[in-house]
Amino acid sequence: MKSHILLLTASHVFTTVAIVQIILSIGEILPSTQAFSVISSTSSHRHYYYSFQLQHSAADSSSGPTATTGTVETLAPPAGFIDTELRGAAMRLHTKSQSPKEGQVQDKPQPANKEPYVPTLEDYLKFLVDSQHVYQTFEEVITMPELSPELTPFCNTGLERSERLKQDIEFITREYSLEKPCVGSYGESYAKAIRNIASKGKDALPEFMCHYYNYYFAHTAGGRMIGKQMAALLLDRKTLEFYKWDGDLNEIKGAVKESIEQMAQGWSREQKDMCIGATMDAFRGGGGINAYLSGGSSSDH
Repeated sequence: MKSHILLLTASHVFTTVAIVQIILSIGEILPSTQAFSVISSTSSHRHYYYSFQLQHSAADSSSGPTATTGTVETLAPPAGFIDTELRGAAMRLHTKSQSPKEGQVQDKPQPANKEPYVPTLEDYLKFLVDSQHVYQTFEEVITMPELSPELTPFCNTGLERSERLKQDIEFITREYSLEKPCVGSYGESYAKAIRNIASKGKDALPEFMCHYYNYYFAHTAGGRMIGKQMAALLLDRKTLEFYKWDGDLNEIKGAVKESIEQMAQGWSREQKDMCIGATMDAFRGGGGINAYLSGGSSSDH
C-alpha cells in the first residue's frame, strides 16, 4: 500500500473529471492507474478537499496492483466584482423589510388605518407596457455597432424580455378586452436615460452595465415574485411569458454574470466606481415602473 498527499490549487472548483485528469497526469507518482474512486469531499472556507483512491500497478513492484490514496485540495473562485461591490451597492439600497440582513434603508412608516393598495388589471398592463419599452431599449443599445464588440456577449443571452412582453400585452388586451395604453412617463423617462448613457459611447459602458445588471437580474428575483402575486390576483394564476425562460435560468444568469465579470476585469478603479455609482439611478428607473402596482402612478398614462 502506498500513500501520497497531493496539494493543488486552482482558480476554479474542479469537477470530478478534472480531478481525475490532474491525478492521471502525475505519472511519476501514479504510473499505471487502473481504477479511480472519490472517497469523500469536504470544504472549509474557500478550499475544497477530495479524498481519492486509485488501483494501479507500481513500476517497481511485482506483487500486483496496489492502492494509492490521497487528497486533492482545490481553491474556490474568489468573489468577483458583481458578488462583492456591485451587488453590495444594490443590497444597501433595499429596505429592512425587503432584506433584513443587508438592507440599510429604513421603511417608511405607514398610517395604521391605511389599507394596502390593490392593483387592477389596468395597472398591471401599464406596468407591462412600460417594462416592454425599457427592455426593448436595452436590447437596441446592446446591438449598437459603436458599442461592439464589448456588448456582443450580451446579445441573445436568453434574458431578453421584450418579445415575451409583447406576447403578454397582446394576450391581456385580447383576453380582457382592454386597450393597450401608451408608454407612460416612467417608462419613457428611464428608456431615455438608458439611451443617453449609450450616446456617451464606450466610455460610459460601466454605467450602462450597472443599469443592465440591476434591471435584468431584479426581474429574475423579486420580479418573479411580483409575477406570481399578479397572476393569483388578476389572471386566474396564469403565468405570463414574461416570467418564463428557455432553459435553466440559473445557468443563463451564470453565463451573463461571467460575461460581466470578464468585462469588469479590464476596468480601472475609476470605471468600477462609475458602475457602482449608477446603482441609485438604476433603482429609481426600475422603481418608478414598479409604482404602477402600488398606486403611485394612477395618472401617469
